[in-house]
Amino acid sequence: MRASFPFSAIVGQEEIKLALLATAVDPSIGGVLAFGDRGTGKSTAVRALAALLPPMRVVVGCRYGCDPNVRTAWCEDCRTQHGADDAPPKSRVAPVPVVDLPLGATEDRVVGALDLERALADGVKAFEPGLLARANRGFLYVDEVNLLEDHLVDLLIDVAASGENVVEREGLSVRHPARFVLVGSGNPEEGELRPQLLDRFGLSVDVRTPTDLPTRVEVVRRRDEFERDPEGFVAKWSKQDAKVRRQILTARERLPNVAVPDAVLARAAELCLKLGTDGLRGELTLMRAARALAALDADTSVGDAHLRRIAGPALRHRLRRDPLDDAGSGLRVERAVSELFAA
Repeated sequence: MRASFPFSAIVGQEEIKLALLATAVDPSIGGVLAFGDRGTGKSTAVRALAALLPPMRVVVGCRYGCDPNVRTAWCEDCRTQHGADDAPPKSRVAPVPVVDLPLGATEDRVVGALDLERALADGVKAFEPGLLARANRGFLYVDEVNLLEDHLVDLLIDVAASGENVVEREGLSVRHPARFVLVGSGNPEEGELRPQLLDRFGLSVDVRTPTDLPTRVEVVRRRDEFERDPEGFVAKWSKQDAKVRRQILTARERLPNVAVPDAVLARAAELCLKLGTDGLRGELTLMRAARALAALDADTSVGDAHLRRIAGPALRHRLRRDPLDDAGSGLRVERAVSELFAA
């Protein structure tokens, strides 16, 4: 299998790296949407993070990669086979999955369908899992997500909200866990994302082509070095990646004990009110992402600095269009943050 570009070797693109690290610490943030120019390393960053994460333990023989230590999230097969046992079932180590959802994928390929081979050979109605099953406990990556067909968008909205895939067709009735970090990328010039799906992404980042000469040269130099000797390049950056891996693991352990003071919650709510975001998902995402940043920074509580760093990615895609303000959503968030925190 081809080596992934090291996460630590990615030049610039601090916003997408920060967003991905936050969701790696707390998947409940809700995934990452990366919009911007082609060829700026969006998919590289996603695959680099997945390769960086430590392998996970899965139940032996489980088609959905269930966690042997989290019974409440088991599939029906695991409950049937191991539900009566007090001890955890046999498990094995597996890499964190990164599953690509192609634009032209059929609904059967995404959600799963009848296993025709077994049906014809044995006369048995058996379920063949789809891409959602493979992505459980990992990442589901959709490139050009703004061009995804409407029926697949509807599927993703339902599954992202429930964390469960329900298939009822051809005499089959199957439920299985489908909890994944949804990562989408695209070019805004090729079309907008449906508001219902846009709202399901916890964080939205802008990824732009570097405009300064030293950064562009360094990007090309590192990419060329990686292409010529992938194994050597990965080994060169292994210590830095190991450091980031330890940071993520430590942050996950620290996360439940990170305090969110009432004053910080009030700041988050005040910022959302100032920007006119709909609903309360903005405050929830802002709080969770700021808490994940605090855990990454080894802080015991969330402060204004954490809110300021993550406010743009958490809120820019939740703003209504203002016909009297031609500033982009990112600039509107920056302006509101500056006014609020300067007060």
